[in-house]
Amino acid sequence: MQTKALRIHPKDNVAVALTVLYKGEQINQPALPQVEIQENIPAKHKYALVDLNEGDEIFMYGVLVGKAMSFIPKGGLLSIKNVKHASGSFELKERHTEWHKPDVAAFENKTFNGYHRADGAVGTRNFWIVIPMVFCENKNVDVLQEAFMKALGYAPKESPYEAMVQRMIREYESGNKEYDLMFADEDEFVLENKKVFPNVDGIKFLTHTMGCGGTRDDARALCGLLAGYITHPNVAGATVLSLGCQNAQLATLKEEIEKRDANFSKPLILLEQQKIGNEKKLLGEAIKKTFEGLAMANELERKPAPLSKLCIGLECGGSDGFSGISANPAIGYTSDILVALGGTVILSEFPELCGVEQELSDRCVDDNTAENFMQLMTTYNQRAVDVGSGFYANPSPGNIKDGLITDAIKSAGAAKKGGTSPVTDVLDYPGKVSKPGLNLLCTPGSDVESTTAEVGAGANIVLFTTGLGTPTGNPVTPVLKLSTNTALYNKMTDIIDIDTGPIIEGNETIEQAGERILNYIIDVANGNVQAKAEAGLHDDFIPWKRGISL
Repeated sequence: MQTKALRIHPKDNVAVALTVLYKGEQINQPALPQVEIQENIPAKHKYALVDLNEGDEIFMYGVLVGKAMSFIPKGGLLSIKNVKHASGSFELKERHTEWHKPDVAAFENKTFNGYHRADGAVGTRNFWIVIPMVFCENKNVDVLQEAFMKALGYAPKESPYEAMVQRMIREYESGNKEYDLMFADEDEFVLENKKVFPNVDGIKFLTHTMGCGGTRDDARALCGLLAGYITHPNVAGATVLSLGCQNAQLATLKEEIEKRDANFSKPLILLEQQKIGNEKKLLGEAIKKTFEGLAMANELERKPAPLSKLCIGLECGGSDGFSGISANPAIGYTSDILVALGGTVILSEFPELCGVEQELSDRCVDDNTAENFMQLMTTYNQRAVDVGSGFYANPSPGNIKDGLITDAIKSAGAAKKGGTSPVTDVLDYPGKVSKPGLNLLCTPGSDVESTTAEVGAGANIVLFTTGLGTPTGNPVTPVLKLSTNTALYNKMTDIIDIDTGPIIEGNETIEQAGERILNYIIDVANGNVQAKAEAGLHDDFIPWKRGISL
């Protein structure tokens, strides 16, 4: 018999439709109350398991996720018309750090080949980065990018899109107005360049819109984030361009680097335009010194490292009603395996932890860590309220359309990415992890800002779950996209790396999927497999301007 619906927790008074349920259909499954469906229920959406009166509390994942705004009959659809956001209160309670460690025998002796850094970290990639301290230098960074990328073999000499335009130009000039919109054959253009530095995975250019005109706190946070990238295990060295008069000063950047690595020894090129004067001289010096740095970086080679050297960022975006029951718990199990092996995982997106604060604070290793987490959650939510919003406003139109109708519903599923292990540390943005285990990092729910922050905190691989599809990537860390459903995986194979849809279909357990994901991570960490976001050059980088994003 096909499983048509799922109650996630025994305390839940709603169920998730795993397929379209039609009005009048009888749902009679083990562990579920017998229900006659009162109206069509789209897949991924929820229906009531009991009559819900106005004001009644609604539970999913065993926690409060909403309240009924009007009567919802047993078998009726939950929607934004009859449900509003609600979440439970939280306070400091006893520690609950016991957890059932997964069997890690299959992974105990596995390694990956990575780039060993002087501070003991190990990179899964070997990049050189070029960073502006302020948006005024973005144009100069763009000039450097144009100078380096094709010449060094990190960009195609001619992309299929350029070839397509060239074909249309030829047809236009010949008088043919019926343009061929198909891509040119591969033999009509060169897709690949030979790399000048084969041991350097790329040179990345991290432009942004900050550095001046904001608050001093914003400037300090930007310097901290940039320092996180400069000291990142996937980065061999950096070229930094400064104008000179901006809030984000090179002296502040140096301070933030020292906080993260007191014995910092990577090649670091710092150039200030107002001191050098001539723009042509500035760019010439940047090109010369960067080329020399790339030659040094090319001397590094991959060597074996234990899986405990992996630091995994946990992210979701374009989430749907299946996220919390397929992809998120699957990478949660992957997280538990990695923690049991001595590795590190980072769970961020604090607006998407609304409603599960009590569980996460109870899992913190000590009272100070728990209090830090609760204080960050409370302060962040209040800042959002002060500008006319709040965590309740986090779900996007796409989330709502696919069944995540309150922030607490979205959050209870999003938190599954963190698995079940104790919380070893809580970091404020733009902090860097220093303790193995599960780390909570305060970031927005905004996909790119959060991913940017996780990498700045040290993630050398990011797992990114999605139910709707998103191309998000990162300049220096592979971002692996996991679909919550097989239909999405088949539709967007150019941006999705891993399918967890078999969990929904009953063909794979969460544990099996979690182990499969970890094996894929090892292949990516070795450099044997490129993330789809890497291959597509999705180098998304957006620093968080505090207090603006949810």
